[in-house]
Amino acid sequence: MSWISANYEKAAVAGAILVAAALGYSGLQSKNAVEVDFKEVPEGRGNDDPSVKDGDKVATAKSSLQIKQQWTQGEVDGRPVDLFTGVPLFVRKDSKTPVDLPKSSDIHPPVTNQWWMDNRIDPGFGDSPQRDEDNDGFTNLEEFNAKTDPTDNRSHPNLIQKLAFVKSESVEWVLRPNGFPDAAQPTLNFEYNDTNKNAARNDAGNPIKVNDLFFSEGVVKDRFKLLGFDMKKVKDDRIDAEVEEIIIRIEDLKPNKKGTIYEIPANFRRADARKFSKFDHTAVLSLEALGFNGQEFKVEELTDFALPAGSEKKRYRLMEVHSDRIVVRETLEDGKTQNHEISKRP
Repeated sequence: MSWISANYEKAAVAGAILVAAALGYSGLQSKNAVEVDFKEVPEGRGNDDPSVKDGDKVATAKSSLQIKQQWTQGEVDGRPVDLFTGVPLFVRKDSKTPVDLPKSSDIHPPVTNQWWMDNRIDPGFGDSPQRDEDNDGFTNLEEFNAKTDPTDNRSHPNLIQKLAFVKSESVEWVLRPNGFPDAAQPTLNFEYNDTNKNAARNDAGNPIKVNDLFFSEGVVKDRFKLLGFDMKKVKDDRIDAEVEEIIIRIEDLKPNKKGTIYEIPANFRRADARKFSKFDHTAVLSLEALGFNGQEFKVEELTDFALPAGSEKKRYRLMEVHSDRIVVRETLEDGKTQNHEISKRP
């Protein structure tokens, strides 16, 4: 028989004492842990209170999120103030006194201080009126005068203001009749020459009759029409007297000159060709706006064109081309027309 069997009751009592000691120690440790974990227990309440300190504020905070929040822009003397930067002030270079735009005289006359503020453009540069905020080719001053939006390149003054006359290209030409028309059966021959070294001549065996078109080939193919002839008194400088001369009437059928009628002596000397020469004028132009700066295009005299070149609506017509200037006729929105004289670009 073992010792435990013989002394069972003593062993059981000793075991119970050890278990009780262990449980007591464990409880003591747990009590200390609870006090650490829940040391912020509200006063006057036991550890069995499940509420959380300031827990009632959660509902208040949640409720505030349901309220529509809205910033209210402040005002100074009746004008809105930026929520973050306040009222912009400037300083003149010749003075240390701050300049408040609405309360001072215009700093870039004739542009008003209010215009700079309305369009949110910085007037603090010496060349602010000459600057171009939207890169449409028009300065702030030009946009102010035209009452257009200086921050939108789709809103700009009349493009005719930025049309530049670069140079003219002119072709001088002479149409010379050969022979004399017969009153019974008027027929003529013609020859054409120009400064581009183009030449044309109708077949001598096929003379031109009244209402015929000529020539049959080349740059002047079917350009001219013989209308007829008249007897007129003209001044002959060689004898300083008036003489009767046969004057031939010819219509120009070139698209931009259609309907133009020339009167030419029936048989003038080759030496006098310059006295009866005509010109085909072309203007080389450039639109100095909307990013087209430096892009040249050509327009023949008496031809309609658009700005920018290639646009659908042709509101402009090149009326005259001279060596130093051009005249452009613009058709306005109300159907009226206005002429613009543009000098050659230096």
